[in-house]
Amino acid sequence: MDLENTKEGFIRKSMKIVRRVFFLPPIPTLLISIPSYALVIYALTEKNAEPAIAYASYLLSAYALIITITGTVGILRFAQRGIAEHPLVRRMLDIPLVERYLREDTFRAETALYQGFLINLLYVGIKMFAGVLYKSVWFITLAFYYILLAVMRASLLHYVRNVKKDKASEWRRYRLCGMLLMFMNVALAGIIVLVVHQNSGFEYPGMLIYVMAMYAFYATITAVRNVVKFSRYGSPVLPAAKVINLTAALVSMLSLETAMLSRFGAADDPIFRQIMTASTGAGISMIVLGMAVFMIVRSTKQLKRIKQEKEM
Repeated sequence: MDLENTKEGFIRKSMKIVRRVFFLPPIPTLLISIPSYALVIYALTEKNAEPAIAYASYLLSAYALIITITGTVGILRFAQRGIAEHPLVRRMLDIPLVERYLREDTFRAETALYQGFLINLLYVGIKMFAGVLYKSVWFITLAFYYILLAVMRASLLHYVRNVKKDKASEWRRYRLCGMLLMFMNVALAGIIVLVVHQNSGFEYPGMLIYVMAMYAFYATITAVRNVVKFSRYGSPVLPAAKVINLTAALVSMLSLETAMLSRFGAADDPIFRQIMTASTGAGISMIVLGMAVFMIVRSTKQLKRIKQEKEM
């Protein structure tokens, strides 16, 4: 018993230390993260930077990245509370539509579907035009990927606008998204094969790569959080919409990796670059395929259960 109590006490103390070190409140997180990112940017862009500063910046940036990921939700909540007290925001909350958008998660998720659908259509036009203009298989493959994203969102929008809603139709939409996700995985696999075969990828000029890095991490963390959050809602349509966002966020992470490898390393080692890109791409493809299979299996079971209940 004493040994078990000692182990439990050690585990509790260890977890307490981990929380204090890696799960900071919003203000300390910002005070540590922002200077750390600025320092690593200086070390990466300054050719004559001292080695000690460079090594320190790498360690600080790694720690800053961890506390940024663990503290993102707290920072957003802190910002929301501060913004909510602003006089202009209070006036805007008097507008029913604005108040509904800020207060209701479901209405905000439905609005995001329209926004995402329009952005996807814009991307399809840009990528397809670039593919035809430059005779690029790369851009055409990306256009096909965004077409499937747009089709998935259009399917969910059609349901959201439909007044007559029932559980069976919701699960059918959910299953359709799973099927489309499997087809999307084919386009994603094509993108990965092109990146690995051509040993190329995305490139962001100047400081834009750091902005894209912050966006990619934010989009991925938010997407994962929303998938978990909206899975608790009764309707399966909203979780399906968040799975679409997660898929797009994972592709953003793959794009970021190729850009990072192009900018900061692997220029003299193409084999390493291909291995890293292929490994990450395969991992993302497996995640997307797993989500698609889960959606199809789950919806099929629910539809069978609903059918059996009606027959009874």
